[in-house]
Amino acid sequence: MKKLILFTTVLIFILFNLSAQKQKVIFDCDLGGDIDDAFAVALLLSSQEEFEILGLCMDHGNTPGRGQVAAKMLYETGLENIPIYLGRHTPTVVGKDTKLEGKSTQMLWAEDFNLLRPQTKPASDFIIETLNKYPGEVVLFTVGPVDNIADVIDKDPEALKKAKQVVSMFGSIEIGYGGGQANAEWNVVASVEAGQKFMVSGANITLAPLDITDHVIINDKYLNAIAMRNTPLTDAISSLYALWYKHAPYAIKPKMFDGVAVGMILWPELFETKEAFVFVDENGFTKIDKNKEPNCTIGVKINDEEFLLRMSRRIISQNFKRK
Repeated sequence: MKKLILFTTVLIFILFNLSAQKQKVIFDCDLGGDIDDAFAVALLLSSQEEFEILGLCMDHGNTPGRGQVAAKMLYETGLENIPIYLGRHTPTVVGKDTKLEGKSTQMLWAEDFNLLRPQTKPASDFIIETLNKYPGEVVLFTVGPVDNIADVIDKDPEALKKAKQVVSMFGSIEIGYGGGQANAEWNVVASVEAGQKFMVSGANITLAPLDITDHVIINDKYLNAIAMRNTPLTDAISSLYALWYKHAPYAIKPKMFDGVAVGMILWPELFETKEAFVFVDENGFTKIDKNKEPNCTIGVKINDEEFLLRMSRRIISQNFKRK
């Protein structure tokens, strides 16, 4: 009897510690825009042995539309226990309301879905409350324009500093779109003032800039394997990919910008980084000031082939289904 009690106690201790080892995460994204957000969410959902997902937050543009896409993904996969929070419906980079056209046609996939709805609490309030509740424990991913992050800073300037790490697909340091010179990267230029606030926030920031994301392109071999898997999750991202592909300009390729940010936490051995002081100028360029102490860590190299292999296998290996 004593041996049984001892065994049970040890088992409970092991299970508790395995649970405690999961990294708490919040994922802030602009799902329903470029296709990389869907793959990044799929990678995140497929990595629940490593991650405890506290919530998905939608940022920038038509956040209610983005929330519908997230809600349908979670419902179809039986993961409706993960809450969704909406940021403000903001203007696009050109100053007009986001419309259901161009890249936003992914929202057609979920336009009539109403079986699961986002929370009523604003995304910024959720982020603040969660970081204050778990100081030093939460990794906050932000892979879209940083409107929600700016709102967090405005409401509680100390909250973002309580994140264990803020991992952001953000900026262009030495390499830009297409492998050329540094550009004003979309997540920055879409909300320059918000980006400026973010980079001087004092948080523990890790950047996944275009330097390590723009050339990470998922090929047809992986896309076909994911489509043929036929689980609710792979069906969802395949449908979203088809809608994106139908309306994307011919030359655009499925680059896994946002998934790379998730990979920096999942598989840090695939990356090389450096520390630097990065600031955002008035035109949305992310620049280094060598005369100042570092305010962030920057990804500078990635083993992109191994990342794509691991990401694809992880998504294919899950077996989500409605209960």
